Amino acid sequence: MKKGRVWKYGDNVNTDVIFPGKYTYSVLEPEEMARHALEDLDPDFALNVKPGDIIIAGRNFGCGSSREQAATCLKYVGVQAVIARSFARIFFRNAINQGLPALQSEEAVDSIKDREEIEIDFSLGEIKAKKGVYKFSPFPESVLGILEEGGLIPYTKKKLETK
Repeated sequence: MKKGRVWKYGDNVNTDVIFPGKYTYSVLEPEEMARHALEDLDPDFALNVKPGDIIIAGRNFGCGSSREQAATCLKYVGVQAVIARSFARIFFRNAINQGLPALQSEEAVDSIKDREEIEIDFSLGEIKAKKGVYKFSPFPESVLGILEEGGLIPYTKKKLETK
C-alpha cells in the first residue's frame, strides 16, 4: 500500500514540459533532472513535491518526444506513481523501465482532487480516495517485479545474479 498527496494536471502533458527540452543534453544526472521536473508547466512543482507524492492527469500523459528523462526526473523528484486517463506508449514504457508505476483509471481522474491524500494498493489494483475506491488493471507479475526492484536495470541485474 502506497500513500501520497496528489498533484493534478490536465490532458496532453507532454515530455517537453515534464522535462524541458533545453536541458536534454546538458543535464545528465538524475538528481539534477529532478530539479527541473515539470518546471515549464508548474514552476513550483519541483520545489514543493514531497517523496511519495502522486501525479494525476488526463489523457495522453507523456506525449511528445521519446525523451526518457521525463520518467526519470519524476522518479528522482520523489513521485511514486502517475495515474492518468491514458498514456503515450513510449512514456508508459519508459516509466515502467524507471520503476515508476503508470496507472490508468478514468474514474479516479474524474473524482480525485488536487492535493488530496490517496492510497494505492498495487496487489489489489485499487486506488482509495475520499470519494471511493477506484479499480485499475493490476500489473502482470513481470512488471510488478520491475517496479519492486526500482526499474528494468536493477531487475535484470538481480535476475542475472540469481542464475
